[in-house]
Parts: sequence; structure tokens; C-alpha cells
Amino acid sequence: MSVNGTALWKNRWVRIGVAVVIALLLVFAPWNLDPATNQALARIGVFAVGVLGLNVIMGYTGQVSLGQIFFLGLGAYVTAYGVTEGWNIAVVLVLAVLIPGVVGYIVALAAARLGGLAIAMVTIALPIIGVPLAKRLADWTGGSQGTSARFSSAPDWFGSDLDDIWQYYIVLAIAAVVFALVYNLVRGKFGRALAIVKENEAVASSMGISPYRYKVMAFTIAAMIGGVSGFLYMVVVQYTSPETLAFHHSISLLASMVIGGAGSIAGSIIGGVYYVLVPNVTNEIDATLTSLLQGVILLVVLFVLPGGIASLPRVIRRLTHRRGGDRAAHAPAPQDQKTQ
Repeated sequence: MSVNGTALWKNRWVRIGVAVVIALLLVFAPWNLDPATNQALARIGVFAVGVLGLNVIMGYTGQVSLGQIFFLGLGAYVTAYGVTEGWNIAVVLVLAVLIPGVVGYIVALAAARLGGLAIAMVTIALPIIGVPLAKRLADWTGGSQGTSARFSSAPDWFGSDLDDIWQYYIVLAIAAVVFALVYNLVRGKFGRALAIVKENEAVASSMGISPYRYKVMAFTIAAMIGGVSGFLYMVVVQYTSPETLAFHHSISLLASMVIGGAGSIAGSIIGGVYYVLVPNVTNEIDATLTSLLQGVILLVVLFVLPGGIASLPRVIRRLTHRRGGDRAAHAPAPQDQKTQ
């Protein structure tokens, strides 16, 4: 990006205009797309929210978490149970956020005092325990067969044959609210405190910032966002099983966050795109080499763009400025005019 382009982007009205255009595209796009594409876009929104939750605890706070998929699965199960019992859908959404949040808070009280591999081991236990637990609690979860909940069909006034568009709009609306809240959160006082904790806990303590307190809050917020993504998962998929909680899905979420960009709002969206689309592409190439191909993609991105795909504009801008500086340094000096 050139200097003029950078200055233009800093203009508030330019940014607002771009945001309006993107919003209009997102709102009107599903009416021109086929149902399968709309379903894919809705699923991208679901897992973009899931990656965002992981970004709060890992990207912004610097704490390793390998169990984020557990909170997504818990939110999905709470949603399925509430719908099956005939609860009001607004109550279901609130519970799908609060219950994972409470569980996340309890786990964080112990895990936040740890660091490095220790906290990683604690979070790994969540999906490992969650899968057999979901199978045993068959009265609530449906056991190994899983459970379904159909509650997101389009109302008659919208069009009974437009379920894909209706579900897309539900995901878009809720995801937009979550992203807006997190955007404001990480750019405020709370976000600055998280950045200091991530950089140096000793410095944070010397400034009156409790690393333990902020890590607990970040983990709890991440769990609540995971619950939101679980609710949205049921909006789109309308079925969940113990497989939803499987550990390999948590690793896929982690890889998606790294490839999209840790500590980045845009990176979370890119991570959602990666989570949904790339496995389909690699399966089309060779289903037996899916894991290998995804591993290669991860290594290439880490090698070329350590900050993830979201860092690409920053890298281009830095290279452009460096080349501009090199050209200026090697430019011949103007000759002094001879005095008459």
C-alpha cells in the first residue's frame, strides 16, 4: 500500500464507506446465491465466532488453550436441550452463553495460575473428558447418536422455502454483534491490560494489573463466545453429537486462528473461512492426504507470514516503504551548481 493509499485509508469517512459497502454486500449476497453457498457462508460465520473466542484467550492474552471446541459443543448441547424442552429461544441463547461461561470461569480459576504446557494440559482435558461424558449423559445429550433441534426454519412471512437465507441472517446478525463487542473490548482499557499481561506479567503486576484476574476474565469471555458459536452451530447444522467435541476439531480451530492471524479481528474471519473451505478443497484433491495438505498449508503460512494472512497488508506496506527508502538512499546526489 502506497503512502497516499495509507493516508486515504486513515480518513474516517473512507473507512465508514468501505464498511457500508461490505455490510450491503453481506446483506444482499444470499439472494443471489444458491442454498449450498449460503449454508457454507453461514458455517463460516459460525466458526469465525469460534476462532474469535480462541483469539481472545490466545491471540490477545497469550495463554495456550487447546479446549475451545468443548465450549462450542457445550453451547450446542445446551441449545439442543432447550429447544427440545420447548424453552423460549431467547432464554436458550442466554443459557447457551452463560453455562459455558460459568464452566469456563471454574476451569480458569485453576488454569490461570498455570502457564505454558501446564495450562495446555488442563485445556486438553476438556474435549477428552467431554466426548465420553456426552455419551454417558444420554438423557440430556442423546448419547452416541447425538441429538437434533430444528428451530431455525424461516417464518411464513419471510418465505418457507428460504431457510438457508434466514439461517444466514441469524448467523450474520449475532456474529456481527459479537465481533463488534470484542472489537471494542480489545481496543479499550481491558484490551490494553491484556496486551501488557501478554507481553510481561511482571511488568503488568508492577503497574497494578493482576495477570491472574485478567487471564480468568479472558478465559471466561472466550468460553462465552464459544457458547455463542455453539448456538449458531445448531442454527445452521441443527444436529450435534459427541463428535462435535472431538479434540481434532480443537486443533483445527487453533490452526485456523494461526493461519488467519492471532490477535486479529480480521484474522478470526479468515480463520473461519479456512476452517470451512480448506478441508473441502483438500478432500477434493485427495481425501487420504487431507491432514498432510493442511499441515503443509500451515507450515507455508507460518514461514511466509508468521503473523497470519491478516498481516499480509502490513507486510506489503513494510516492504514498500523499505524499497522506497532503498531507492532514496541510492539515488545520485544532485550536483552543486558552479559558482560564477
